[in-house]
Amino acid sequence: MVRRGRRGFRAWRRTRPFWGGLLAVIAGLPILYFPYAHLTLGGLTVAMATTAGAGSLLIGLLMMVLGVTVWFQPVVRVFCGVATTILALISIPVSNLGGFGMGAIPGLIAGGLLVSWAPLQPLPAAGPEAAEAAAEMTAAPQDAAPTAQSPAQAAAEQPLEYGAAPTAHAEGEQR
Repeated sequence: MVRRGRRGFRAWRRTRPFWGGLLAVIAGLPILYFPYAHLTLGGLTVAMATTAGAGSLLIGLLMMVLGVTVWFQPVVRVFCGVATTILALISIPVSNLGGFGMGAIPGLIAGGLLVSWAPLQPLPAAGPEAAEAAAEMTAAPQDAAPTAQSPAQAAAEQPLEYGAAPTAHAEGEQR
């Protein structure tokens, strides 16, 4: 039972940007926590509250929501990645240096992971027909019309002097 649940979770995790979403959720926690924290050092209570407490609350919650959203809607991964990166950068001046770096750095990494994630391509069906179809797709057709050269290829083959115009070669002419 546990093995089947673990396999199911692994299959679910591999079809979405799981690690980027997890880092976004983890990054939101220190950004959310430190502006409201009261640390006690010996007999002295230190309050970290800033004037941007509401901004820190908003940034932390949005990062956590973006992380969970990308788990259940992988299609919005680029938007969530860009938004997570922007929020992590905004948290540096707003929320005690982005949760003392414990929120900003994982947030930037999470944004990069979310933007760069791409779903796996399905594997081709194994069999002789699939191998023949793949060979046909990659083989160049023999009777196809010749393609035109790109300007970069033409320039590499025939250097021009200053002010000279390129000339067209006849098909049968040797280069």
